[in-house]
Amino acid sequence: MFPSVTVLRIFLTSEFCIAVIGNSLLFLSYLYIFLAQRYLEKPIDSIFMHLTMANVFTVAFLLIPYIASSFGVRRFLNDAGCKAVLYIYRVTRGLSICTTSILSTFQAITISPSNSKWAWLKPKLSTWIFPSFFFSWVINMLIYIHIIHTVIAKNNASHAGQGYVHAFCKTRDSRDENSLPFFIILLTRDLLLVVLMMSSSLYMVNLLFTHHRRTRHVHSRSLSSQPSPETKATHSILLLVSCFVFFYWLGNFITLYEFYAPNNISRLEGINAILSSCYPTICPFLLMRNNKIVLQFTSSLSILRSTCTQNAFSS
Repeated sequence: MFPSVTVLRIFLTSEFCIAVIGNSLLFLSYLYIFLAQRYLEKPIDSIFMHLTMANVFTVAFLLIPYIASSFGVRRFLNDAGCKAVLYIYRVTRGLSICTTSILSTFQAITISPSNSKWAWLKPKLSTWIFPSFFFSWVINMLIYIHIIHTVIAKNNASHAGQGYVHAFCKTRDSRDENSLPFFIILLTRDLLLVVLMMSSSLYMVNLLFTHHRRTRHVHSRSLSSQPSPETKATHSILLLVSCFVFFYWLGNFITLYEFYAPNNISRLEGINAILSSCYPTICPFLLMRNNKIVLQFTSSLSILRSTCTQNAFSS
């Protein structure tokens, strides 16, 4: 039987590889559309690209220190390294949250009927995407400046007392007078974004249910009842938001437990890192279901594999 540290090492390394490969493949497919097949480009593609980029950086700056720690590396980060790594990780994680919220809102407005109260926003959506990205970057970079002042490297592998704990880093003092405003701002941002995601998701579910009920008799008479590309994209985004909300609250619960626990549980840190990386790992594979370039590539691979198999048996 593998020891627990070996199992943790396998999980961390496997998740890192899957997340980087999945997000990179999806990013390159949208980049290919942008450079070579502009006729396939849609405004929502830029949101997907921004999300995959944020996911790659989130996973890299979260998991690489934990992978190094699981292999027995010591003193991987000094004070400056801790500040840089945790700052970039938190900013890109915040960008992932903001971009998912932008994505769900964008899709909700896109599929809204022409007689809805949100219809007037449709022509302006494409012009609001990049200002939304810029605003997300500025807000997250300002919020997490607090980390630069409070995070330092751990002097040894163990850590006792309350506070945020990372593989190689910790907070100076959990009772810092600036911590309370930081947590209030962070909680307010997260609650607003999660409420926006859930509201837009419920709105999309209601639209899909209403549309399905109205067209059910038409589909029953039709030979083909395949959902439209917009419906498929909406289903993927709904799954995306559901995964995010689930892993977000689960990760926050564990983080709060770690923060206020009187004694540090080293294994719980690695488990929390794995859970925190689940959303950026699953995200690209949910979005690939509707990516034409990826579908064409996997279809070509399937044809090539079946051809090679037939040739091997025939010979």
